[in-house]
Amino acid sequence: MSVKRRDIIRHFEKNGWHFQREGGNHTIYTNNKGRSVPIKRHKIFDRIAANALCKQAGIPAIF
Repeated sequence: MSVKRRDIIRHFEKNGWHFQREGGNHTIYTNNKGRSVPIKRHKIFDRIAANALCKQAGIPAIF
């Protein structure tokens, strides 16, 4: 099963993360506690990679 990048970003934003900046190949999202997570600019992620990003951010994995 694949997950669209936009769905991952919406999930991050619903859980209190916001856009910080664009990197070379990543979009950087940060939360109010100062943590940041880079999200690659692929259009589609596999389910395992999407859940790994959620785990890294400390939010519930729903994919």
